[in-house]
Amino acid sequence: MLKDKNIVITGSNRGIGFAVLKACIENGANVFACMRSRSEEQEKELQMLSEKYNVAVHPIYFDLGQERTIKEGASEILKYKVPISGIVNNAGVIGAKSLFLMTSMEDIRHTFDINFFGHVFLTQRLLKNMIRNKSGSIVNISSAAALDGEPAQFEYVASKAAMIGAVKKWANELGAYGIRANAVAPGVIETDMVSEMKTELLSGTVGNTALHRLGRPDEIAKAVVWLLSDDSGYMTGQVVRIDGGLHP
Repeated sequence: MLKDKNIVITGSNRGIGFAVLKACIENGANVFACMRSRSEEQEKELQMLSEKYNVAVHPIYFDLGQERTIKEGASEILKYKVPISGIVNNAGVIGAKSLFLMTSMEDIRHTFDINFFGHVFLTQRLLKNMIRNKSGSIVNISSAAALDGEPAQFEYVASKAAMIGAVKKWANELGAYGIRANAVAPGVIETDMVSEMKTELLSGTVGNTALHRLGRPDEIAKAVVWLLSDDSGYMTGQVVRIDGGLHP
């Protein structure tokens, strides 16, 4: 579905990001695997995937909380002088997990820097490439929590809601250049972030799904691949909710 496309993925070292990376590679895409820190084990795994599927996989390292390193990372991507076919804004942090009145502005700013502002700045740095080629697909990983307004986790929910607002705006501004923008809103997925939830809270959330189970990262990744592919060529400005039938 993605043969010869060049896809940029943030937070590609674990969880949903790594599942998206693998799915893109398996579907023939060349990938810029954006991560915060270098790992020899991770680089070996990326090399193995590159050789197995005969695609290019480029590890790119930067911190989404720092504009300087984002700018350096974007410049490194652009040095390859290939048309960027897709951007998956995935990396994120969950925040302080406290009620709004107990959440400091420092925590709110930090969460927004990584979950929202960092991705906005990265996308802005890469957009000229997409505009020049008059095509591309941007996929923001939001959250079902951003649609439901769950209690606590104010900074996480608000930052993920901002990711939805961004795709609505990008879809309207960039459609004239053949660039699409959509969001995926996962429910509770088997990731490191979810493993930090208290057992009773996790159990209650799973019990509120129609399917009575957690989602898998690969189930989110399949939807992302479709949104990146030409098969979704007439879809933009939308939010795809994948939550197992979660009842808020």
